Amino acid sequence: MRAFLLRLLGGRLRTVLTVSFALVAALTVGLNALVVSRVINDYLAAAEAERVARDMKLAETFYNLKLEEVAALSHRLVLDPWVIENFPAAVRKAPQAIQIIDRQITNKIIVLALGGTHLIAVLDTDGNMVVGKVLWPEGTLSSALTNGHFGDLPIVRAALESGKSQAATEIIPKEILAQVGMDRQAFIPLLETPLAAPEPFDPREGTAGLALVGVSPLRDNSGRLIGAVLSAYMFNNDYTLVDRIKEVAGIDTVTIFLGDLRVSTNVRDEVGRRAIGTRLSQAVRQVVLEEGREYVGRAFVVKEWYITRYEPLWDHKGNVVGILYVGAREVAFRGLVQSFNQRVALIAIICILLAGVIAVPIGYFITHPVSDLVEAHRRLAAGDIAFRVRTYGNGEVAMLGRSFNAMAETLHRTQQELLHKEKLASMGQLAAGVAHELNNPLGTIMLFADALHRELPPDDSRRSDLEMILKEANRAKKIVSDLLNFARQQEVLAQDTNLHALLDQSVESVRHQPAFAEVEIIRRYDYRVSTIQADPAQLQQVFVNLLNNAAEAIEGPGTITIATCARNGQVEISITDTGCGIPEEYMDKLFTPFFTTKPPGKGTGLGLSIVYGIVKMHRGQIAVQSELGKGTTFTILLPTRWMGEAERPLASQGEVIG
Repeated sequence: MRAFLLRLLGGRLRTVLTVSFALVAALTVGLNALVVSRVINDYLAAAEAERVARDMKLAETFYNLKLEEVAALSHRLVLDPWVIENFPAAVRKAPQAIQIIDRQITNKIIVLALGGTHLIAVLDTDGNMVVGKVLWPEGTLSSALTNGHFGDLPIVRAALESGKSQAATEIIPKEILAQVGMDRQAFIPLLETPLAAPEPFDPREGTAGLALVGVSPLRDNSGRLIGAVLSAYMFNNDYTLVDRIKEVAGIDTVTIFLGDLRVSTNVRDEVGRRAIGTRLSQAVRQVVLEEGREYVGRAFVVKEWYITRYEPLWDHKGNVVGILYVGAREVAFRGLVQSFNQRVALIAIICILLAGVIAVPIGYFITHPVSDLVEAHRRLAAGDIAFRVRTYGNGEVAMLGRSFNAMAETLHRTQQELLHKEKLASMGQLAAGVAHELNNPLGTIMLFADALHRELPPDDSRRSDLEMILKEANRAKKIVSDLLNFARQQEVLAQDTNLHALLDQSVESVRHQPAFAEVEIIRRYDYRVSTIQADPAQLQQVFVNLLNNAAEAIEGPGTITIATCARNGQVEISITDTGCGIPEEYMDKLFTPFFTTKPPGKGTGLGLSIVYGIVKMHRGQIAVQSELGKGTTFTILLPTRWMGEAERPLASQGEVIG
């Protein structure tokens, strides 16, 4: 071997270069293909997990919004003066009173955002139905129902005994459903399912109904409890919600289980029918139903493997009664991995073959102006794209030199194009454009809703619906405003600003809010700080946002301390609360756009991102310290004198830390 290597290396330079180049290229391309394949496999595995986690968050949001909608039906009816006034007569079976309450129920049930199987029942204090109505999936309404007993339903008993509203996922037995004709829709035959447990998790599976239930106590004008209003949306054989989630959120499959039985799903069996009546695998049942934990990973669903996520559904007592499931077909991910690996292997083979082919002509001309080409590659690797190789004649080396020059020119043009495209690809422009497009229809909705609201008499039952429209439109307008602020299109309008007066103004603008009712605000100002150069409107937005977050973190009595301090041409503002604190795992994500720990519908996740952007635009810094159970401190460091772009130093003074 040693003699062979010596003979090879001592041979003609062309042969040495050809063999060496081909060998190095083969090893490099082969190893690179293996590494790239492994990295992509790991990336796709992580992407699978992130995909189903995102899908579950979206599905939970839709599910909770539907529960809130159901609970709102009963809540609006117990506040309806027509229901309160006519309830005693309806209990005595007075036809006119029953007709009035039935009309009010109809008005509420027909304005649902989505169709599906809904029940509304007005009950007396014993749980007996006074007036009720059912909305069927095809959109038809039942006649007024006046017989039935719901007092044995635990959530109804809890609402009547406590006098407080209840809303949860509940199992309604077939005996109760039969009273309103919903038992036939609830019936689902249990089908043989591979990998399922021998016996159902809940013996009522197949006959009982799984439903979103809201119960609100009904009181007379003196505040005495006289009954309750129950509203429910039943999942059995109803696909409205799961199909809506799939259509709007782009989720492959969504299923709702009663126990371990599929009662509503868009999973299909071998013949294309919805797989209701099939049951959960025993492995997943053990984790989700019996242990009350989420399950994430591969799962066999009806006929194939899925990347799945299962979350338990709880009733009002905290018992697991069902499951919410989302899944993505594994074959799609595996097919992508296989296709990519095949392409990587093909590219590697082609590259190795090309390397061997190219090595032959290279061996002819690489021996002449080697030094020029080495210098050219060194300069190019160092970033000198403007460097060019001098070429002579029309030989192979000259062609290589010209090819190098053409490559460098292409790289130069590509670099300029990428820089230009990077400037155009602005997330802020997209956010601002979407927000501006939404402002006009929102304004129209609010204008006409407000006009209708003003025209209706005070006792008109539709006023509450219009008030709900105005409330939700205002909330949407707030989200659009947050998007515009996040886009940061406006410039900093720096002016001399009294910092302490601005802080006092910010406090006064929020202290009337309910969250500040039991909160004491302490001011500790350093009066060496008087006037700074800043945009007062933007800074007030920062202070108001941080004060609101501090108040929301405090449960019951507490304090918020605002302090200022002068520091070598800068001013430090700190806002400290005595709230619950921030978990360590959230600290690195606080200033990430759209990250929020608030429940769905309570926040957009843009507040601290906007704070971050405003502080950065003022060439400042922001830091946060927190301890669970003790509180949180946000510290902002701002220059007292504004520096425009022309005055801004090369150092990154605008960097914000978190």
